[in-house]
Amino acid sequence: MSSLKLSNPHSVLAALESRPRDVLEIHASRNTSNEGWKQVLHSARERGIPVREPLPREAGNPRRSRDGGRVGTTFAIVREKPGVSLEALFSPGVSRGLWIALDQLQDPHNVGAVFRTAAFFGVQGILLTVDRSAPLSATVYDVASGGVESIPFTLQTNLAQGMEAAKKNHLWVLGSSEHATEDIDQIDRDRRWLLVVGNEEKGLRKLTQQRCDQLCRIAGQGVIGSLNVSVATGILIASLSRPG
Repeated sequence: MSSLKLSNPHSVLAALESRPRDVLEIHASRNTSNEGWKQVLHSARERGIPVREPLPREAGNPRRSRDGGRVGTTFAIVREKPGVSLEALFSPGVSRGLWIALDQLQDPHNVGAVFRTAAFFGVQGILLTVDRSAPLSATVYDVASGGVESIPFTLQTNLAQGMEAAKKNHLWVLGSSEHATEDIDQIDRDRRWLLVVGNEEKGLRKLTQQRCDQLCRIAGQGVIGSLNVSVATGILIASLSRPG
């Protein structure tokens, strides 16, 4: 299993709380770290996780992570969180709930923001695809600010199979499209929904739309005709999470 360099103390704290054995070491100064990293250091010491002081020559010389993000001298090395199976993701024991599927989102900042919002609203799980999608990189974990640790997810090669698995587990599939005729406020919130959101530029693929039970949109009031996908997903999650 690969490891990541996480630079957000909130993402590291979440990993320490949920799977401390996967936190391999902490690189942070005991004297100059901010409050967030001081909490990380305290938690790491309690769990016997190695803490390494940054070398003087490293100061002021941030490096780059594998997806281009900046990695400074304060970070943690954490193993990637494993995904779950489709069967485990779509738990039959939940009578009402919301799941999310991402149809080829390519910006790791958007993926991380979706995880963070999903964790805030108590989403049941996230279905992601491997091809033409942003990998679950350190940037995703850090932007999610701990959200990756609390949301079950599955990585699949075929989104269509994942959607069919959701239907077999008594979920309804709701696609998001700015061209839909129904507004999100018209959608029945008392169902088990798999909400599918599309690529940053192209939206949902045509075949994905055809496999949805319903399509919905967010009705805007201003001159801008579209939203960033992570912002739009947050609005959709908030609406579907309200009591029916």
